[in-house]
Amino acid sequence: MRGARGSVSEQLVFTARAGDVDPMSRPVLLVGQLSNLQKLTWDQIKGKLEPRVSPELVCEYTEIFASACAVARAFPLFTRCTGLLEQGEKLTVSVEFILVGENTNPLSESMLTCLLNVAEGIRLAARIVDTPCNEMNTDDFLAEIELVGSELGIIPTVIRGEELNRKGFGGIYGVGKAAVSPPILAILSYTPEDATQTIAWVGKGIVYDTGGLSIKSKTCMPGMKRDCGGAAAVLGAFRAAVKQGFKENLHALFCLAENAVGANATRPDDIHQLYSGKTVEINNTDAEGRLVLADGVSYACKDLKADIILDIATLTGAQGIATGKYHAGLLTNSEEWEQACVKAGQNSGDLVQPMVYCPELHFSEFTSAVADMKNFVSDRANAMSSCAGLFIEAHIGFDWPGIWVHIDMASPVHTGARATGYGVALLLALFGCATDDALLNFVSPVGVNFTAEGDATMENCCKKRRLV
Repeated sequence: MRGARGSVSEQLVFTARAGDVDPMSRPVLLVGQLSNLQKLTWDQIKGKLEPRVSPELVCEYTEIFASACAVARAFPLFTRCTGLLEQGEKLTVSVEFILVGENTNPLSESMLTCLLNVAEGIRLAARIVDTPCNEMNTDDFLAEIELVGSELGIIPTVIRGEELNRKGFGGIYGVGKAAVSPPILAILSYTPEDATQTIAWVGKGIVYDTGGLSIKSKTCMPGMKRDCGGAAAVLGAFRAAVKQGFKENLHALFCLAENAVGANATRPDDIHQLYSGKTVEINNTDAEGRLVLADGVSYACKDLKADIILDIATLTGAQGIATGKYHAGLLTNSEEWEQACVKAGQNSGDLVQPMVYCPELHFSEFTSAVADMKNFVSDRANAMSSCAGLFIEAHIGFDWPGIWVHIDMASPVHTGARATGYGVALLLALFGCATDDALLNFVSPVGVNFTAEGDATMENCCKKRRLV
């Protein structure tokens, strides 16, 4: 795992067989569901315990992906605790899989490589979200994007500062224009030969959200460094997807801004024209995420000609009320993809729960007398998180024939004081059939039968890749 300034130094390694060892020299931790731990035999673990009484991960074959992702979430990278930083010792955490159930074959090297790439993506996203804005402003985030691009051989497209205004990105520019670090739209594009469709992942990257002139309270503002969680998830997932052989055109869009207070800040009553051409009357500057995402999805639709657009964001505090702390809110124009997202969440551990999708009843919440729409609802008690998603969809059009998916991850972006890296595993599971990777195909619900197990099934999954 590449080291970052101030990162803790644990290296996470997945292995099919860690071998026998004295636990005094390498401590052993057995991790798994109780039902799986009860299936263990003494012969499976005696070589690790006999000399005296590394984590050993006990799971069934179908749980490998979710289990590895859970382990990755438990090892965050960012810290500023001086005691940890001064130690300077590099630790390696080796995770051995002990499989129980019908299929107990050891994991192949290709599967272990996939799990490592996914884990690195999760830990990368969590590190970015955990990093405070004085070290992770828009330019710092752009440097992270450029670093991933350099690793993959991709040069990002960058539209920054006043250029956003000149090109009509009124949403991103309007939100970020008061900050010291300018707003940015960055795009990483991976376009392999023989691609049959185009997929766009659009991430909200508000590196800090004061609320703007509709300012947050002193108790609600702490933690707003996490408002870039959607963009961080897109970056981690994009890196892993390309490394695992993504076979379709994949664009990662990062809508970066700091929602700051200043003399140049957007005011309530201001009217901005967004990249879609639609005008928006601002009645709440703290509803900024939908403005930057509206520009992002519109660019994905108009310029990138995407067939599938997925936006992911820490969008509304109401999401936690609507779907809870552990399930992200899901909104989509496709019933099939709604079911697929739920299944992908179950298979990855990044859980999602559908929200009501009814634009014909809810979009009137944004009615404006002087613009095409307002940016905030008139009635907070009327499916507020669903309405926020509909605002974004309005900028590609409710009659757009493609697939649109919206993930509101405001609550599951963190647990306690730590980021979870939410979204990386979900995106990789959801779009796994767009790769030639057997494991990602196996956990993907799009065109895959989950009832079978084994390598033969995983190889057959690779043959069906069409998502739309």
